[in-house]
Amino acid sequence: MTAKRRRLPPAIALLLLAPWAAECSWGGFTLAGMPFVVLVLAPMYGGAALLIRETARRLCLGWPGIVALAAAFGVVQAGLVDQSLFNPGFLADTEFADTQRVAEATMVPGLGFSARQAADYVGNHVALSICGPIALVESYLGAGRRLRPWLSRPGLVVVALLWLGGSLLVFADDGGRKNFLAAPGQLAFAAAVALALIAAALRHRPRPAAYATPPAPHRPAPATTVAPHPPRPLTPNNPTAPDQPQPVSSAAPRPVWIGLVVAVAYAGAGLVPAWPGIALALALAATAAVLLVRWSRRPGWGQRHVLAAGSASLLVAAAYAYGVPTYGPATPAAAMVGDVAISVILLALVGGAGWRLRAPGSRAHAPAR
Repeated sequence: MTAKRRRLPPAIALLLLAPWAAECSWGGFTLAGMPFVVLVLAPMYGGAALLIRETARRLCLGWPGIVALAAAFGVVQAGLVDQSLFNPGFLADTEFADTQRVAEATMVPGLGFSARQAADYVGNHVALSICGPIALVESYLGAGRRLRPWLSRPGLVVVALLWLGGSLLVFADDGGRKNFLAAPGQLAFAAAVALALIAAALRHRPRPAAYATPPAPHRPAPATTVAPHPPRPLTPNNPTAPDQPQPVSSAAPRPVWIGLVVAVAYAGAGLVPAWPGIALALALAATAAVLLVRWSRRPGWGQRHVLAAGSASLLVAAAYAYGVPTYGPATPAAAMVGDVAISVILLALVGGAGWRLRAPGSRAHAPAR
């Protein structure tokens, strides 16, 4: 198989997995409706996931960059494309119509949107639409292909046009934007926030050399109090002498603890109503982010940890599916079949990725950022 053909399957997998994770993994549709949802929304969700993944890997942005770009996509999607963030009647014709009353308790004065809905919409786009699918698909690849771009420049152009076309389709469709148009100030606010998130993602770029080749397999350090490090240039962020040995840090926690931290942050974000709930959601997200960044810099951090972090929210969402309705009315039997199918599909995907990471060619450790 040529290199070009080897890059195409993971791109197609991400193109199809992103819309399923975004709209189906939490029980939004019955099993019969899932194929239609995936095909119709693949250009928008899958195109965005591919563009974010390719941008991050080409520019060596790492997972912090992917998260920031995913948040920017969430703002663009909810604020500019379907404008659900500003439309008080967006869910009026669905089984979630009663959630609008709860959302009104956290309205932001002057901007006309609910902080509760903003946290839910953007947070779910980050966790379910973008980061989870990318982590899953990359976990099926060997260490030599995991961090490399999949698309050529013409391929990027095609995907960008695909995403733009899919977004315009949702914007123009009666079932997408629902004939609602946000005020100019609201659109300007959403655009400014999205641009700020993109700028934050691009601001701090690690050295490309750190991502040029897959890192070497981890080897235990000698039983001493220090471990040698390769020489590093003197910079304001690295005042240590190049050849001075660095203290040994403790090893990264086991992947199960990584998944537990993300699962608690995702599940706990919606437990408390009104403004205290927003404060709790932000505190949980910030705590999880700080812990993940710190742990990712420790020896032993690898793709299994990335998979645990990326799949935890998807697994929690799949568990929630048994307690939430679908967008449209469905019989109890159809809803249950769909929920069981979600569990089976997701457990198969995550289990397969975990099994794949046990292969010798997939054991190289992930970058620290």
